[in-house]
Amino acid sequence: MAQYILTIDQGTTSTRAMLFDKNAEIAFIAQEEIKCYYPKPGYVEQDAIELWLSVLSVINQVLIKANLTFHNITAMGITNQRETTIVWDKNTGMPVAPAIVWQSRQSADICNALSKHQNMIHKKTGLLINPYFSASKIRYILDNLPNGQERADAGELMFGTVDSWLIYKLTNETRHVTDITNASRTMLFNINTLEWDDDILKLFNIPRSMLPEVLASADYFGETSYFHNTIPITGVAGDQQAALFGQMCLKPGDAKNTYGTGCFMLMNIGDKVQLSKNGLLTTVAWKINGKVTYALEGSVFMGGASVQWLRDQLKLFKNAADTENMAYKAQQNDSIYFVPAFVGLGTPYWDDNARGAVFGLTREAGRHELARATLEAIAYQSRDVFDVMIKESKQDLKVLSVDGGASVNNYLMQFQADILNTTIRVPKIYETTSLGVCYLAGLHTGFFSSIEAITKIHEYTRTYEPKMEEKVRERKYAGWKKAVRAVLTFSEEE
Repeated sequence: MAQYILTIDQGTTSTRAMLFDKNAEIAFIAQEEIKCYYPKPGYVEQDAIELWLSVLSVINQVLIKANLTFHNITAMGITNQRETTIVWDKNTGMPVAPAIVWQSRQSADICNALSKHQNMIHKKTGLLINPYFSASKIRYILDNLPNGQERADAGELMFGTVDSWLIYKLTNETRHVTDITNASRTMLFNINTLEWDDDILKLFNIPRSMLPEVLASADYFGETSYFHNTIPITGVAGDQQAALFGQMCLKPGDAKNTYGTGCFMLMNIGDKVQLSKNGLLTTVAWKINGKVTYALEGSVFMGGASVQWLRDQLKLFKNAADTENMAYKAQQNDSIYFVPAFVGLGTPYWDDNARGAVFGLTREAGRHELARATLEAIAYQSRDVFDVMIKESKQDLKVLSVDGGASVNNYLMQFQADILNTTIRVPKIYETTSLGVCYLAGLHTGFFSSIEAITKIHEYTRTYEPKMEEKVRERKYAGWKKAVRAVLTFSEEE
């Protein structure tokens, strides 16, 4: 008797497998950390084989924990870190280069050389020319791989974002497919025609033969024939779009913010493309039953990753959760600002050259103060995105749904409510990326009868109301903007 949906959440720092029951509750979970490699400043890479093996590991772990087999599972859903780029050999099924992670800036020169095409690419893809997206990463791999272009032109090489790579391996190398949300993050996909764009492929000199077939978000992606028993893969979405669906942001104006390695704020804008003039991205939110929904997105590159930096590089604490109590213990001095621009700044600045800095340090400042400044930096960066989103959408965001690991941090969530002057709403299940693809996979197979049925079981458990006085809020935010201006000035090329 099939009783569960199995989801895979392959993120930047970990891979997780979850089993969801008919009430969309997490019944069992398994997790394994993932390594990132930093061969040069600004470079962030991963081993695609390690990603694949981590998926096999967590699937086995979660089934052992649950004492279940694939006979108990209706379908699989996959959600993933987006833009991360993998190129592999069609004949061997093995990667030809390290996976270039979405955070990596190593293809910045390629983007700079194509900057005159910014308007064309923005109109077609909803994105900005930036090394964040997959197109320049593919170009970088082909340029640095011996005979890379010749091999690509000969049809020997295949490209995929992480979802496509995992599906290829799970289906015993029989299915080279992706979903429309991941395709829309490559900077090669036309979000108006909903096809790979020949003009952009020509610009980057990437043969169409490298690219996967694009399917809907709730669709049939293949069977997990790598295993003895198989289940269908029927739901796939990039992590942020999956979280938007998992938060049930189904109406235009509904918005969510995910606090993960980075922070990503998305707003449902309905079935029409709306291009931003202020640094937001336009992306495909999902495609279900032939209907495409779009979203505006703002991206913060360093969210939880800045807390990891305090933990791993500075050794200020052992667990990220410790930052909550540390922040409460910090001296009530609001003059310390940390701008965590380790890999540049995202929305609305889009400055690849910006680098991190701390302002306002005194002799009294210590580990508690730095922890608090780091949490507040996450909230300040989210306000940068929030303000632009309100301006662009002309929506009055009175409620913001939140999720991701840092959404359990009470100090951060209260400060976020305060600095936005907006109610923050936390769902019962804050692993909404996995929940989103659980919903998608379940809808395609009938595990969930309808979206309306899902909304009836979707719950929120906590809210944070703004308490900060307007003068205090705006003074604090003005200090943040001053710190960002200083970082941008310092990083200007001479």
